[in-house]
Amino acid sequence: MAVWDDLVGQTRVEEQLSAAARDADALVTAHAVGGPPPEASRMTHAWLFTGPPGSGRATAARAFAAALQCVSPDRALGGAPGCGFCDGCHTTLVGTHADVEIVRTDLLSIGVKETRELVRRAQLSPAGGRWQVIVLEDADRLTEGAGNVLLKAVEEPAPRTVWLLCAPSLEDVLPTIRSRCRHLTLRTPPVEAVADVLVRRDGVAPEVAQAAARATQGHIDRARRLATDERARARRSVVLKLPLRVGDVGGCLKAAQELVDAAAEDAKQVAEEVDVKETEEMKAALGAAQGGRMPRGTAGVMKELEERQKRRRTRTQRDSLDLALTDLTGFYRDVLALQLRSRSPLANTDVRDAIEGIARDTTPERTLRRIEAILACREALDRNVAPLLAVEAMTMSLRG
Repeated sequence: MAVWDDLVGQTRVEEQLSAAARDADALVTAHAVGGPPPEASRMTHAWLFTGPPGSGRATAARAFAAALQCVSPDRALGGAPGCGFCDGCHTTLVGTHADVEIVRTDLLSIGVKETRELVRRAQLSPAGGRWQVIVLEDADRLTEGAGNVLLKAVEEPAPRTVWLLCAPSLEDVLPTIRSRCRHLTLRTPPVEAVADVLVRRDGVAPEVAQAAARATQGHIDRARRLATDERARARRSVVLKLPLRVGDVGGCLKAAQELVDAAAEDAKQVAEEVDVKETEEMKAALGAAQGGRMPRGTAGVMKELEERQKRRRTRTQRDSLDLALTDLTGFYRDVLALQLRSRSPLANTDVRDAIEGIARDTTPERTLRRIEAILACREALDRNVAPLLAVEAMTMSLRG
């Protein structure tokens, strides 16, 4: 299985990356034998992958990183880098390659301290003799200060270092950084392609895979979770009942509270799974005595860990809320499609009766205002508005 097989519906991007990987391989080969580098090369030191959520930005970056580290002997016979089986490809894809740093964050932002560490690593020579690759999956979460730190490294990279940045759009990255990167845009994969992947790779029943892919409108990770996680299906079902519960003020406030509580419960579950283990490992690393008493001078480290865990819980709650708001937007998108007699297939066929009822009883203008209210709620959450306040304002705007 080639590394590109994980890219779904991205033929043009795959072709560009495969060609760049070939040129990168030629550059390394020329350097190893002391020959002149190729005159024209499609390889460059910094790449920016953009695309809507679920398009596979990080997957494309990791696949390219694997192709850059490919050591398959077939390359000498004209084979393309990125076989998926050699040690370079395998260790990159599983995250253990010594020359590939994959950076993702479960916090709200990436700060200056973390970025300086990445820049320091980027100056090192490759341990395996090929490329030093830094994959930054959440480049849109860089603070302004962190972005300025990264800029210097992107402007003056080490000879064998490659930066692979991922962000939802060009506007999410500092203009000075994106102007120094080669830009690749990924599209939302077709529903049929996502369903096919779920059947072939995850063993999902065809009808379940089709329903999940359609409900998530081509978002690969969400479709996989919806198809395989009963809890995710139950939560989505609750969210899609919300439009029927906002007929009066009391219903609006109750629905908002339940939505926020469900997101908080998700954050709590993640904390229970991760925080306890993380705390125990930190205590052991710091040499905690039996009974839990910490050595002197370690209080600051533990406090820093607690602050990080708190920020992670906030991020998890916001992500859970954002997922619910995305499902809600899809519901009203279906309502609008019926009202405008669009030929687009409905995404939420399991609640078709509710969609048809609301489409019959309201106008397209009213539906658009409801969609705008959901988008305004998402923007308010991005600006750190209290979740309950933002969701209550939204449910009041959804009221019939």
